[in-house]
Amino acid sequence: MRLTSRLPRLPIRVRLTLLYGALFMACGVILLGVTYLLLDAGLTDRFDGVALQITKEGGIAPVPEASISLPSEPAAGLAGSPELRELQDRYRAATLQSLLRQGALALGLLTVVATLFGYLMAGRVLRPLNRISQTARRITSRGDLSERLAFTGPRDEVTQLADTFDSMMGRLEKSFQDQQRFIADASHELRTPLAINRTLIEVALRRKTATEDTKRLGTSLLAVNERNERLINGLLALAKGETEVANRTPVDLADLARHTAGLHQSQAAEAGISLRLDARPATTSGNAVMLERIIHNLLENAIRYNEPNGWIRLTTRTIPHGAATLTVENTGPVVARQDIEALFQPFRRLGADRTDSERGSGLGLAIVRAIARSHDGDVTAVPRERGGLMVTTTLPR
Repeated sequence: MRLTSRLPRLPIRVRLTLLYGALFMACGVILLGVTYLLLDAGLTDRFDGVALQITKEGGIAPVPEASISLPSEPAAGLAGSPELRELQDRYRAATLQSLLRQGALALGLLTVVATLFGYLMAGRVLRPLNRISQTARRITSRGDLSERLAFTGPRDEVTQLADTFDSMMGRLEKSFQDQQRFIADASHELRTPLAINRTLIEVALRRKTATEDTKRLGTSLLAVNERNERLINGLLALAKGETEVANRTPVDLADLARHTAGLHQSQAAEAGISLRLDARPATTSGNAVMLERIIHNLLENAIRYNEPNGWIRLTTRTIPHGAATLTVENTGPVVARQDIEALFQPFRRLGADRTDSERGSGLGLAIVRAIARSHDGDVTAVPRERGGLMVTTTLPR
């Protein structure tokens, strides 16, 4: 494994700032080094014939020209005097050391200033990208695919990126509109023939001349027609649930739970199952009809896959960090933990194959998860030790 994969990836603004600061420091070091070499060579060339004196602090400084009194010709051995050469070396070393010390200090301060300036400039350069990110987040939160960047500016890489983003959003908007139109058309085209078939079969069964064989055949056809209607309704609900909710209104899950529980009370009583309700305020935002479908599907599953004299507990509440939760807990057959995820897949049922439609179409929990995720929420299920499930839907407040 590469080392880079273990290190945290810095934001691009920080990386640009560090790159700018590193380049500035590298150029400064090179400039300081060149200055050092040129000054060293210049001092070596100009020290010949220059008198030096030792200061009171022990330093070395050149003697002012007005105080130098040299004969017209230097005394023999002056240029090669060891003492003079030592003084010259010490002065050159002190000068170069002072250059390095003060130059390094100045370079460090300028690097800090240049890095801060680079951070500001990187933010300005990346501002169009931040605008694109904010627009994408706003579209994700609101579900409004009609919004565009409409970026104006020079025809550079950023403008091309913004135009590509707008083009992509246009194609997505058209795709979602086509999907909504298809769902509406399919709902009409598929439901109408099945409704007609059901009516014709019921009329045939009510005829006085209908034989016993005709009645048995009609009853079988009605069951098949009912399963097809249930399957088509489930597929359409799944398609709608997977579509992002654009228009949202405040919804209290407690009110929906009371209403839906009242509708299923008689069905649960006929199955010998007690339905318990603990509805506490749990406000979220979304489509009330689709959120009610979540409760309806969960209660339908809890009634179908239960045991005699079993029970169902429906709870709504707001958890500490603000999310609204809806929990349906029921008795029933023992469910293995590894089978939980498969229950949320379309056409999957516990202990049944894909063609068994006696209890349902196998789309109930898949629809629940699709609707929850279209509302920026999610659904989790946990098996109970003595059998049954506890399904929790979490939605943002």
